[in-house]
Amino acid sequence: MTTLEKEILNILTEDARFSPAKIAAMLSTDEETVKTCIADMERRGVLVKYTAIVNDEKADDSRVNALIEVKVTPKKKEGFDGIAKQIASFPEVKSVYLMSGAYDLAVFIEDKSLQQVSRFVSERISTFDGVLSTATHFILKKYKIEGVATEKEDADYRISIQA
Repeated sequence: MTTLEKEILNILTEDARFSPAKIAAMLSTDEETVKTCIADMERRGVLVKYTAIVNDEKADDSRVNALIEVKVTPKKKEGFDGIAKQIASFPEVKSVYLMSGAYDLAVFIEDKSLQQVSRFVSERISTFDGVLSTATHFILKKYKIEGVATEKEDADYRISIQA
């Protein structure tokens, strides 16, 4: 990966709304070079998706988010990849990660209710061949999402006391 690609990724990671023209100005290069570089990173799969970070509480979205830890027996010739891909194929699943520790996979899901999440775990994930156990953790409040605090810092409320 080139230095220019890394710099563009840093900028887009901070705020994906920057246009190629703005990025070019920030990096003292030309817009066409930035466009070509971004297109190439998209083609290679380095840049996967541009997205917005939404604070569900402020958006009045009553969706339920959960982390499901999944312990599995890896399949011969597939390892963990086969079952991870099966789990990732469901629309409720937002992220799947291979982990170290007591559980093998961390699965983040979003659904309409606690019951829907429970049903997803009991009727889908736990029925896969090779799933040994699951542990479901419901996300109660998000303080920081993708490196961004969900609440803006308020001004210092302390009262100045001077003699």
